[in-house]
Amino acid sequence: MRTFDLAPLYRATVGFDRIADMMDRVLTTDVNQPSYPPYNIEKTDENAYRISVAVAGFSPDELTVEVKEATLVIAARRGEDDADRHFLHRGIATRAFERRFALADHMRVTAALHEHGMLHIELVREVPEALKPRRIEIARGTAQPGNPQITNHAETVEV
Repeated sequence: MRTFDLAPLYRATVGFDRIADMMDRVLTTDVNQPSYPPYNIEKTDENAYRISVAVAGFSPDELTVEVKEATLVIAARRGEDDADRHFLHRGIATRAFERRFALADHMRVTAALHEHGMLHIELVREVPEALKPRRIEIARGTAQPGNPQITNHAETVEV
């Protein structure tokens, strides 16, 4: 496996350490990550996403969905109620699990729905007004040094 040195990134940037940490985590994680339970991530709108996790055999009471420090954590704990049952074949896995998803800045979980053996988690990106593109007016006129008077003729330019 390749290793990447992210030290040059730290020398030339300020405030991107979270991205560098995330890249480092992704590049150093084991390729043989557990595939249980299976899940889908879909983009449902420009700023909306849905994570669907197959949780057959789990009730909503046995599932937890939490957001901790920009990480979505989905976990399931199963009680031992199958002790008196004798399975000839057990193909539906109902073992405990914990699945983590790193969330980008300004992502918020809006809903969680359990139906037909699937857990659907709705997320939305809420960009603050200060970070949204805004239009700046460009005024035409003459400005004197020390007396910046600008006439009322203005054009709007998108930034």
